[in-house]
Amino acid sequence: MSVELNQRPDPIFADGMSFKRNPNAPDYVIGQMSFKVEDAINFLKARSKNGWVNVDIKRGKSGKEYVQLSTYEPKPKQQETANDDSPF
Repeated sequence: MSVELNQRPDPIFADGMSFKRNPNAPDYVIGQMSFKVEDAINFLKARSKNGWVNVDIKRGKSGKEYVQLSTYEPKPKQQETANDDSPF
């Protein structure tokens, strides 16, 4: 899949996972996660990297929360190149 500079990749929704807020819950309760076990396990197995899957909880334009696969990958650190002009 090619992505142009200003275009975001299509979101990958986390199958078998949902997040809901309860406006009547105490302040220390952020929300509730629910898992449909078979769907969630299949999703996790299919997208596991080194035994981990990261997801983001986001709010859609409708105001409803949803769970999406996090596709963020940090850029590899560039090694400093030796400067031949350095006196050290």
